[in-house]
Amino acid sequence: MAVLSKIRQRSLLLILVIGFCLFAFIIGDLFNKGNFNQSSKYVGSVNGTDISFEDFRVKVSNLEKSGQQMTAAQAVNRVWDQEVSIALLTAQFDKLGIRTGEKHIVEAFKSDQNIGKNPMFLNDAGVFDLNKFKEYFKSNPEQAQFIKDREKDAELNAKYQIYNTLVKAGMYTTTAEGKLKYEMEANKVSFDYVAVLYSTIKDSDVKIADQDIVDYMKKNEKRYKADENREIEYVLVEDKPSVEDETEVKSSVNALLGSRVEYNKTTGKNDTLPGFKGAANVAEFVNANSDVPYDSTYVAKKDLPADVAEALFNLPTGELYGPYMRGQYYAISKSMGRKAGANAKASHILISYEGTQVPNKKEKRTKEEAKAKAEALLAQVQANPSSFLMLALTNSDDSSAQQGGDLGYFSQGQMVKPFNDFVFNNPIGKIGLVETDFGFHIINITDKQDAIRLATIARKIEPSEGTTDRLYTKAVKFEMDANDKDFEKTAKAEGLTVNPSVKVKAMDEMVGALGAQRQIVRWAYEKGTNAGDVKRFEVANLGNVIAKLKKVNKEGLMSVEDARPSVEPVLKNKKKAEKIKAKMAGSTLDAVAKATGSTVQQAVDLTIDNGNLPGAGPEKKVVGTAFAIGVNKVSAPIEGNSGVYVVKPTAITKAPVLKDYKDYSAKVKAQVAGYSGRVIPALKSDADIKDNRADFNY
Repeated sequence: MAVLSKIRQRSLLLILVIGFCLFAFIIGDLFNKGNFNQSSKYVGSVNGTDISFEDFRVKVSNLEKSGQQMTAAQAVNRVWDQEVSIALLTAQFDKLGIRTGEKHIVEAFKSDQNIGKNPMFLNDAGVFDLNKFKEYFKSNPEQAQFIKDREKDAELNAKYQIYNTLVKAGMYTTTAEGKLKYEMEANKVSFDYVAVLYSTIKDSDVKIADQDIVDYMKKNEKRYKADENREIEYVLVEDKPSVEDETEVKSSVNALLGSRVEYNKTTGKNDTLPGFKGAANVAEFVNANSDVPYDSTYVAKKDLPADVAEALFNLPTGELYGPYMRGQYYAISKSMGRKAGANAKASHILISYEGTQVPNKKEKRTKEEAKAKAEALLAQVQANPSSFLMLALTNSDDSSAQQGGDLGYFSQGQMVKPFNDFVFNNPIGKIGLVETDFGFHIINITDKQDAIRLATIARKIEPSEGTTDRLYTKAVKFEMDANDKDFEKTAKAEGLTVNPSVKVKAMDEMVGALGAQRQIVRWAYEKGTNAGDVKRFEVANLGNVIAKLKKVNKEGLMSVEDARPSVEPVLKNKKKAEKIKAKMAGSTLDAVAKATGSTVQQAVDLTIDNGNLPGAGPEKKVVGTAFAIGVNKVSAPIEGNSGVYVVKPTAITKAPVLKDYKDYSAKVKAQVAGYSGRVIPALKSDADIKDNRADFNY
């Protein structure tokens, strides 16, 4: 009693102590999870320009709500790329002194479909009216923020257009470049040569050590630079049905084939109920016994499961087919009848006119003009049906013009009524003219398909509750064991497979064959996660993933393991080249050929641009050397793409001098025209970019 009395006396103190401990625990957890431990309010920075977390969060949220069907991680990465690009470009705009005025912004507004083509801002001639635009926002002040945001975007876009124009203007080609292009295409060289290909030396005779690869990467550091990443290996305990689950589903479906006896509570007697074949109300029977509801639509043969299409399509009315597997479902189908010409295929040429519902008209015309044109085209097609495709390509106002007017297969009711009625009330090959709200259609009925209606009872074979519990227990046990023992050995003992390790960066989402698993990537980068740690994740519609953080790779050179596939062949060829060159003794081609066990070959009229050697492929360096050393001179050994070569030019033919090289300058200009798209990657490569997104639990 004395003890109880003391506890009562100190109860307030105990409550305060416990409360403090709980508070400390929660606060600590929040700090650890990154909700309160942010050292800054910025999600990152670009060359010292900070990117506000709050602005970033709002933009991500807006993008997620935009209906573009992207995951949260994809939205985060999209906004990040945009923010980095904007920061880099804005710095360039300021550096170059690029400014914009109202005229530039208005032009940017015009190119925005939501503004420039909005009927509210168009005049009677269908042209964007700046006064209408301003008046609207003056009359609707609540839309002020919208226009401010759009104005910022328009200003950025206008500046970018100016910037891009400047970049493109700087990409000019000179007459000298045009002349060089001409000479590379037209100057010709013929030469005798000895070739010893790298393939004549076995790869096993040339050893490349890890240090060789490291040394090569150090010499080419930019090419082999790797970002920080994590290596994750994992075991999947898949949530899949057992043999017992499959047997149970099959038995329940098979039982529906014949009649069955059920106790009737109302009458107190046993009733004999008909099976699927004899059911009075088939739709009701299917809905009562199937995981997939009854579908009354008619289905073409091509839309049936390929492995059973023939049997189902030719099934007599009232007969059953099955049971059979339909994906993850065990099914029985009953034929409910066939319908002739249920689907049709047609092509059309649409001639629209002012006031119709077609957004992209090739020319403005009145209804009378459209009808006259359509009738003229109809006459041409009826006289020569094979001309339909070309006439559709050149005349139709519909997007199907690019397919020669072909609309593919469609069923009753998919097209507007006049169009639908013409197609389904006429035979294949009929060509005619109908009018709809879209304009005048010249229609050619090209095919029709019969279709069948099926009543299908389908039950999904999925894991039972007992199976799921067993799999869960197995996954939890493996997680516990793998935390204390060798991951691979433990998996093998449990009959599980360790999947190949996957490398992920901090903001990645995809984890190998598992697909989008941002939660696993986030765990791998948490401060408390160390190499060797193991954790289980429940993945919807898949099962339990037990992941192990195998390795933490810091930023720097690519690992030897990753670099070897691309670097090793280069280094092997380098070593092979040294071995080959050591054998290439002699001052004549015959001597070199004898020393290497090769033959002297001939190459005729090669150019720099077309420097393909027979049996070896492109060897521009070899052809270039032949041009450079002069006729009848023997070259030193040349390390090419496919082997080592010694050449002796026999003839060099210089192309005649042209009056001008404009055509060739234009070729060079066309090649460099796309270089402007490399601006942002180039700016990124030289920028100081700090990415703190992972710190904000993204």
